[in-house]
Amino acid sequence: MKDIIRTKCLISSDVEALINQQIKKEAHSSAIYLSMASWCNRNGYDFSSEYFFKQAEEERAHQLKFYKYVLDMGGTAISPDITNIKIEYNSFREVFEEALDQEISVTQSIKNIAARCHKEQDYVTLEFLNWFFREQREEEYKARRALELFDVIGEEGTGRWQIDKHVGGIEYAEG
Repeated sequence: MKDIIRTKCLISSDVEALINQQIKKEAHSSAIYLSMASWCNRNGYDFSSEYFFKQAEEERAHQLKFYKYVLDMGGTAISPDITNIKIEYNSFREVFEEALDQEISVTQSIKNIAARCHKEQDYVTLEFLNWFFREQREEEYKARRALELFDVIGEEGTGRWQIDKHVGGIEYAEG
């Protein structure tokens, strides 16, 4: 029986390298969110812990979506090593500040891939990336809203408990 050989990659080596970097970024994000879930759990923020477990699952799904895309296009997807994940945070608020920073970083990385695709007229990959742009709009919205709870509710008294209680209820409704 003859082996199936992929003779041609449908994305450039530059785009493939950028997507492999994105695969690592998504895996790193998933690991960060798991760490945040653990920190929240250890510190009694059960609803926030669940919120971050869901975020970790989403990032893992994004990683696999990019991974499979590279393979579908005839490229070589690389399974990344993930190290140096922060496990301690100075405050409940810091967890959410870093979550927002992480989402902004992911969005910027996807923009960089899209910029390269525009340059190469790689419209197939651009179309694939559109799903991620919609997803990032939602992710950044939820991260911003979660962080805004700290200012709206405040952390004094039962504030952190109230924030924790409301985090899981943040929804994004496309306009």
